[in-house]
Amino acid sequence: MAGDLVSAADSRHETEKERGGLPRIGVALGGGSARGLTHIPYIEAMDELGLRPDVIAGTSIGALIGAGWASGMSGAELRDHANETLSTLRTITGRLWAHHIRGIGSLFEQGLSMQLDANRIVEAFTPESFPDSFDALDIPLYVVATDFQSWHQVVFNSGPLRPAIAGSIAIPSLCHPVKFANHILVDGGVVNPLPLDQADIDTDFLIGIDVNGDPSHGLHKEDHRPLDVWFGSAQIMMHSLTAHMMAAYPPDIYIRPHVAAFGALEFWRVKEILEHADREKDMFKRMIDEKLESWLQNKQQVVGT
Repeated sequence: MAGDLVSAADSRHETEKERGGLPRIGVALGGGSARGLTHIPYIEAMDELGLRPDVIAGTSIGALIGAGWASGMSGAELRDHANETLSTLRTITGRLWAHHIRGIGSLFEQGLSMQLDANRIVEAFTPESFPDSFDALDIPLYVVATDFQSWHQVVFNSGPLRPAIAGSIAIPSLCHPVKFANHILVDGGVVNPLPLDQADIDTDFLIGIDVNGDPSHGLHKEDHRPLDVWFGSAQIMMHSLTAHMMAAYPPDIYIRPHVAAFGALEFWRVKEILEHADREKDMFKRMIDEKLESWLQNKQQVVGT
């Protein structure tokens, strides 16, 4: 049913009449490190329904995956790429090493550091055909990062694409801050982990996919490692920020997959993470069908009064 509803939704600039009264759809993809891989099955579900968003907004890994989606990659292509580049810890470390240490000269120039370069991470884990600029994208994209100096949200939707994504994924302490466009940038999740405000720009049907997780997995655990405490504290902060964002920009559909069993940096568990999220694809499709049908009925009633 949803495929019929959105068959005319391919154009970025259609008028309401040309769209047959269909809603302009905005999708917010949240931050959650490795847990953000769960975005992919939901993208596949929208592909299978024939849905294409009119606006995509992403924070952190949501910005990275959202950029691939906005560039024209299907959910299936995103899955294949994730499996190829993240399949084992050896594969991940090999890519990171190859892009961070480019010969002995680079090693002496950069020095030994426990922090990663977010720009090199983007280079290491994006396809060769990945666009260089926002203008090359098929769907408008808003990338959220945090200005470390001013403590404010920074949103990019034009100009160079890769450094904007690098700033959005620069997890504090794990990555060096990214210097770009007169900003010193760190992870967008620090200020806006689920950018509903950006996905709501010029749209009238809002979908939010929150991959931050929930406390269920650690409710009865007491032996927390320091890294667990650090990331867990960040999750608590992000949960609070998302609650405030949802109050201001209530989504028509809100999804929060159960991802607490997966560590924030366990990217090598990509197949498990994707298979875990696959279980909710049919439920997500039903939600879209029901909500779109309700939206159209309400629209018709308003027009008829």
